[in-house]
Formats: sequence, C-alpha cells, structure tokens
Amino acid sequence: MALAAVPVAVLAVFFVLPVVGMVGRGFRPEGHWDVGGVLDVLARPQVHRVLWFTVWTSTAATAVTLVLGLPAAYVLHRLTVPLRRVVRAALLVPFVLPTVVVGVAFRQLFTGPLAWLHVDGTPWAILAGLVFFNAAVVVRAVGAAWESLDPRPGEAAAALGASPGTVFRTVTLPALRPAIVGAGSVVFLFCATSFGVVLTLGGLRYASVETEIYLLTTNLLDLQGAAALSLLQLLVVVALLLIGARSRPMRTSTQRAPARPRRPRRGDLPQLAVTVLLLAFVALPLATLLIGSLQVDGHWSLANYRALDSTGSHQALLEPATTALNLSLRIAVDATLLALTLGLLVALSVTRRARTRGERRLRGILDALFMLPLGVSAVTLGFGFLVTLDRPPLDLRDSPWLVPIAQALVALPLVVRTLVPALLGIDDRQRQAAASLGAGPWRAVLVVDVPVLWRPLLASAGFAFAASLGEFGATSFLARDENATLPVVIYRLLGHPGAMNYGMALAASCVLAATTAVVMLVVERLRVPSLGVL
Repeated sequence: MALAAVPVAVLAVFFVLPVVGMVGRGFRPEGHWDVGGVLDVLARPQVHRVLWFTVWTSTAATAVTLVLGLPAAYVLHRLTVPLRRVVRAALLVPFVLPTVVVGVAFRQLFTGPLAWLHVDGTPWAILAGLVFFNAAVVVRAVGAAWESLDPRPGEAAAALGASPGTVFRTVTLPALRPAIVGAGSVVFLFCATSFGVVLTLGGLRYASVETEIYLLTTNLLDLQGAAALSLLQLLVVVALLLIGARSRPMRTSTQRAPARPRRPRRGDLPQLAVTVLLLAFVALPLATLLIGSLQVDGHWSLANYRALDSTGSHQALLEPATTALNLSLRIAVDATLLALTLGLLVALSVTRRARTRGERRLRGILDALFMLPLGVSAVTLGFGFLVTLDRPPLDLRDSPWLVPIAQALVALPLVVRTLVPALLGIDDRQRQAAASLGAGPWRAVLVVDVPVLWRPLLASAGFAFAASLGEFGATSFLARDENATLPVVIYRLLGHPGAMNYGMALAASCVLAATTAVVMLVVERLRVPSLGVL
C-alpha cells in the first residue's frame, strides 16, 4: 500500500481539506458551531423546490438515457454494422464535451431549427442536454458487459424453442442487470451533479442542487445554505457509488475474449432504428452549433473564428479567446500528467493481491475514495480551494498549479477506472515468474505490466485531457479574469450582449468540440474498454 501514500496525501490536501473546509464554514458561520442553522436550511421552500427539481429531472433523464442507450449498446457491441468504431467514438464525444458547450449547442438548436417547439429555457431543454451528455455511459458500460456475455446459455434457450424476446428476458437481461444498475446509478449521479448544462440552459429560473450551491455561494454568500446542500449531495454521492460498486461484478485475473459480433437480422431493426435516432440526437445539436458559428448576418463567413483573436464587442473579455485556448491546452497537459501519475499509483495499489481480509477491505475503501471527485460538487471543491488554501504553508491562491490540480482531481476517477481492468487482466503468476528469474520489482513492472498498460495509459491520457480541457465548475471559481480558460470565456461571452460575442461563443465551442472529438477518435482506435467500469 506504499504506492498509495502519495495519491492519498494529494487527495487529503486538495480534495478532503477543501470540501471539509467549505462545509465547515457553513457549520461555523460566526466561529462557533451552528448545526441547527444548517438543518433549518433544509426546511426552506426554495430548497424543497431545488431538491424536487434535481430528483425528477435526474430520474427522467436517467430513464430516457437507458431507453435510448440499451438498444445502441446492443447494436454497437453485438452486431457488425458499417463504421461501428466511428459511431462508438461519435457517441462518446458528448460525455467529454465541456458542459458549457453542450448548453450552447442546445440553446442554438432550440432557438434556431427547433424554435417552433418553444422549449428553450424550459426543463425539457435541460432534460435533452442531460440525456445528450450521458448516453455514452450506458452505451459503453452496458455494451462492454453485453460484449463479454457467454452466448451459449442464450443459444441453448433458443434451441429449446424460446423466442428472441423470451431469451432476452430470461437469460440476457438477468446477466446484464448489474451493468444496467451500475450505469443507471452513474448516470443519475452525473445528472444530479450537472453544473454547466443546467446553468446554461436553465439560467436563474431553474436550479439544481449544484447550481443552487453556486448561487448561494457567489451571489448570496450564504455559506450555511451551501454547506447544507453540499453535505446532502455528498451523502447521495456516497450512496450511489456504493450502489454502483455492489452492482459491479466480481473481477478475476482471467478475462474471457469478447463475443464475436454477427450480422444484423430482420429482428434487429427496432434496435437499429433507436441507434440511428440516438446518433441523430447527438449529431443535430453539434451540426447546428457548427452551422451557427459559420454564419454572420445570414451569410456564410469565418468572421466568428477570426474574432477569437479579439476581446469581443464592448471589451467582453480581458484577453483574446485564442489566449484562453492556449492557456487551456497548457493547463490540460499539466492536469493530464498529474492525473496519470496519481491514477497509475492508485490502480497499482488497488489491484495488487491482498494477503488478508483487512487488506482487501482497505483496498476497496481506497478504490471508492478516489471515485468521490466524480460526484462531489465542483463548485464546493473550487470555493473550498479559495477558503482553505489561503494560509502558509498552503497559500496557493496565486499559484499557477491550482487550476491544473483541481482539473486533475476531476479526471482522476476516469484514469483509475480505465487502468484498473487492464491491471486485473494481468496474471500475477507472470510477475512471480519474472521475480523468480531475478527481476526486481521495477524490472518486473517494465517487462510484464508495461506491454499490457501502454494502450490503457494512452486512453487514460485522452480521457484526462478531454475532461480537463472542458472542466468548468471548479475552474469558474479558480481562474482569474486575465487567466480564464476557454470554457469560462465561452460562458462570459454568453453573458455579454451582442451578436459578435454570441458568434464568438459558438466558434469557441466548436473549437473545443472538435478537439475533444479528435481525442475520442484516437481513444476508440486504441480499443480500450472505458467507462464500462465506472
């Protein structure tokens, strides 16, 4: 467990301390404990409205995501269809898109081609954004499980006269239930903690727990209210992570080869139709975003992209958007290197063979601990950085490493969840054989682990880079006006009136979307199972 010492220390200082500090400020507003005041917050009518809105939108979005994602998981993991790998990569792009870009894309869609629906600024627009953002989780998580199912039980049931529907209900669905429950809990978690999508599409009219924490903290300075909601959100996150962990099948060191996909049949037409519908649902907002960025006053033009080298109309920005893009890329590289280093150490620690039951339980706790950044409010984390890391020896408010560290913590769970299955697939006897031949611990890692890990490491780097590039919640607190990242710049452009500023926001969103799309295509070509183990 010595390998985990550094990641645990980093998590303690840059995650636990800021979150506890932020919540502690709410419990001790005047320097003394006021637990009753925090509990009184939960009795406010506004809090009840926020909680209800968060629960029903997250539940509805999760249900719709499962309805659309399950057929697509089947088609893209069990059938041989043209451009299957490209489609899988395309459906994965929304998951790593900056949430503010998702919001901009749907605003452009619902105020443009689909304006006749009159859903802009309504809960239905928020639901659409949440489904768009999370569909990839179901497709990849359930698809990976579906791909690894043993086909023989289903074939035996079919040989005994069972119809395809009966085979699915009695054989396939029970085998997939853990993956479906796990994917559903993760999707609900992401929906309930969504920040950029709700803030961009809902504005101040509709608030989730996450955006309410933001408003209470920044606009009202109500740390007590923010602390109460943060603590409630943390409890829900832990419960959902426990559900996901319990539904995750036990892993062994030997993994069966994926089932060979087959050609589509007539009975697969409904699933193919839903997959095409999902692909269109993903492509339409992005296409609308691209077309909007290429039009100025009704004419085709690259003026919005050229304007990125300016500060916008009426000095909307302190620095040009291109400067923010360069800064975002540098920060994303730093955050990726940090997330990869910490993630590899964590993955190596939790996959080593446990000698005792206590050690096995400790590894399980460690594994769950590093999943917490997935669902804890990025707003709580960002504001916690400001209120706790402000005194020596941890006075980091002006440090250029503050934003990369925050973004690395957000990306860390994705890195761990990509590396852990690869490490579990290595037979420990290979390491023992290398040791018996005189190889030291590091030599054994170089000879046994590295040949297996290089693809997952590259895939992890891709996920970490994309997630860091688009991180908005914590960065919106930590980035200064003169050193804003591109997602923060997009949000600021949306908040300033003027056609030029809005066109620049569309163009900047397209640049971020294109960058993440290229990264995801590279990840898909590496053929590394990802997201399926969240």
